[in-house]
Amino acid sequence: MSRSLIPSSSPYADLIGFSRAVRIGNHVCIGGTAPIDKGGNTVGLNDPAAQAQQCIQTIIHTLEVAGASLDDVVRTRVMVTDIKDWPKIAEVHGEYFKHIRPASTLFQVSRFINPEWLIEIEVDAIIDIDRCID
Repeated sequence: MSRSLIPSSSPYADLIGFSRAVRIGNHVCIGGTAPIDKGGNTVGLNDPAAQAQQCIQTIIHTLEVAGASLDDVVRTRVMVTDIKDWPKIAEVHGEYFKHIRPASTLFQVSRFINPEWLIEIEVDAIIDIDRCID
């Protein structure tokens, strides 16, 4: 099976040495996705819902590049810096995943590399084998 790397626009990608996602066969793993735009700027300062929205939009784009979609997502991991923000973040997560219903975990971390970030989201996807070209 081939290994495909989907690059990240994060300003930290080269320094740390990571890809936005890795696809092997019909599996796609998307690493911690921060609330940044293509220029590396934080979106939604002090707004956990706006940051969640940005993270998921980046994830959608990454899935498309990998030949997948939100329907292929089997797990989400949502990391937040303040657990009190969970209802706002959960509402955004629910807008996208209420019918897909992946396994999901939401937990608090002490902080991220950039202190402006309130959230990061990771997802794992398995592309339906009938659609898998690899």
